[in-house]
Amino acid sequence: MLDATRPQSRPTPPAPRPEARLAPRRAPGWVAAVVALLAALGVHLTWQVFVGTARGQRVDGMAFDGAEHGQGTLWVLAEPVLDVVSNTFVLAGIGVAVLLALVRRRWVLALQVAALIVGANVTTQVLKRWVYDRPDLLPGWDGPNALPSGHTTVAASIAAALLLAAPRGWRPLVALAGAAWAAATGLSTMVGQWHRPSEVVAALFVVLVWGAAVCALTPASSLDRPRSPGDRMSTPGSKVVAGLMLLGGAAAGAVAVVVLGGLASGSSKVPFEGDVTAYAGGACGVLAATALVFGVLLLLRQASARPAR
Repeated sequence: MLDATRPQSRPTPPAPRPEARLAPRRAPGWVAAVVALLAALGVHLTWQVFVGTARGQRVDGMAFDGAEHGQGTLWVLAEPVLDVVSNTFVLAGIGVAVLLALVRRRWVLALQVAALIVGANVTTQVLKRWVYDRPDLLPGWDGPNALPSGHTTVAASIAAALLLAAPRGWRPLVALAGAAWAAATGLSTMVGQWHRPSEVVAALFVVLVWGAAVCALTPASSLDRPRSPGDRMSTPGSKVVAGLMLLGGAAAGAVAVVVLGGLASGSSKVPFEGDVTAYAGGACGVLAATALVFGVLLLLRQASARPAR
């Protein structure tokens, strides 16, 4: 017979397993995969509109010619930016991104960021040399296909790899710095008349394809880890930074669409027709694409690396 005055002991529930708290988040993975597909479509549409049509080539060429205005002054700033890009710099960028992931003990992520940089740059060269051509749709010969831009791909892919490898709290700052550097590189190629605006935009979309693919394939070992039990790991700063980048990108994109669309259609609503206007519109397009790419990558990385509860 049990003693009624003696409290009954209850079995202790098992403690939750750490891997249960660090399970991969499936929903952000699907979203990232869709973003990668949309970015790939963006690469092709950029070529289709600005290289595959006579109007697109004309507007893109006007922006290219507009770089002659003020080139001497701007080249003083643009040349040092472009001089940084080299094979040695690519290797150094891979090393820094991989080392950052290894220091954080994200072994799979170290391989992924290396694959991002290598894959994006190989993709750019394959598309430029063997996939896309440049049909002669306008009088005269304007050279072979140069879409996507190799220099922009190098800068943007290294910046994206550092963003994905950085600790959670540092990612908003890395996204801003990376976007600024990628935009500076892309605009510098326009200043030096190395590339047209469409070629820079296509390179940014190539990097988004690979960056979103890495986010879509985030394993449990690459997730962010809470510093203390019950840590919600909220990052309001990331949402603010990404929101401002997307808002600014939308504004710059709207200007680019109005200016370049008006020039392509011959609309009288464009106040100052000519190559300078096209140059400014192309620059707005590059800024819009850069802000979009890094704003989206910041949101994808924060969502896909956050542990599921």
